Amino acid sequence: MAKCLPLTALRAAAASLAALFGSKRKKAELIDGKAIAAKVREEIKELTTQLKAEHGVTPGLAVVLVGSRKDSQSYVRSKKKMAEEVGFHSVDITLPETASEADVMQEVAKLNADKSIHAILVQLPLPEHVNEAAVLASIAVEKDVDGFSAENIGNLCLRGGTPPLAIPCTPAGCIELLQRSNVKVSGLDAVVLGRSNIVGMPVAALLQSMNATVTVCHSRTKDLKEKVRRADIVIAALGKAEIVKGDWLKPGCVVIDVGINAVDDSTKKLGHRLVGDVAFNEARAVASKITPVPGGVGPMTIAMLLRNTIGLARHSIGLSRMPLRHSASYNKFEG
Repeated sequence: MAKCLPLTALRAAAASLAALFGSKRKKAELIDGKAIAAKVREEIKELTTQLKAEHGVTPGLAVVLVGSRKDSQSYVRSKKKMAEEVGFHSVDITLPETASEADVMQEVAKLNADKSIHAILVQLPLPEHVNEAAVLASIAVEKDVDGFSAENIGNLCLRGGTPPLAIPCTPAGCIELLQRSNVKVSGLDAVVLGRSNIVGMPVAALLQSMNATVTVCHSRTKDLKEKVRRADIVIAALGKAEIVKGDWLKPGCVVIDVGINAVDDSTKKLGHRLVGDVAFNEARAVASKITPVPGGVGPMTIAMLLRNTIGLARHSIGLSRMPLRHSASYNKFEG
């Protein structure tokens, strides 16, 4: 009869095996949003030079800022700097916090009529007394650089037919990160955490159009951990710091972390640090590819804004679209 090993020996053997295989497990590959965004901007710069030389058209981007929020001002400065770097014509409209809804819509109307402006962005959030939906709806669809208009969103979600003139920037950035990281989306199970109009809803539509099987989870979803654990691709956009833990994830999955949250950290100069919706260190030990926060999705949002701008400039003179999706989708038109 075979002898049984003592419990202590079994534990020691298990620990040795764990150390052996754990040491060989590779950490997830970082999806470098900064590097990919820089590449996208370089491509846009080349296309802008070509558009100017062949058609005499300089893409024009206008940003309307209402009020004096520091974060909005910083974001607008970044957009302006990058627009100028790629050779765009850039216009800033700054209105006081007290500006009325009529004042904001009057500025939008002027930009709608300005032929040198191909793309209009109203920086959100607007002051409480201004109806955001009404202001956004007043932007001409052919200048809707955020891609939030009902027409653009409708065309994005419909199978076949006319493609959208612009795709919401953060969702487009997520798709670009997947594609440039050689993730083959077709046939995979994807879970989108969050159902916002800005990220969750459009990115779910994009993934579905690329033939992923998509589950959208939200604050009322039951058994959230179990649903996430079945996903080959996780898009986290809940806005809750590090809610997704390592043991939520399917080994080898791809994680795109859209969240950006400030958590207290006394070791930092500002007293806080930025984290995503995913517990990064835990997730990196399980996933095959993952975006960091910061430096992942964030840089891509502005890069895709610039891409939408040149796309709208091309549309204004009847040039062909620049498709976002590289692989075949169920839409009649690519992009």
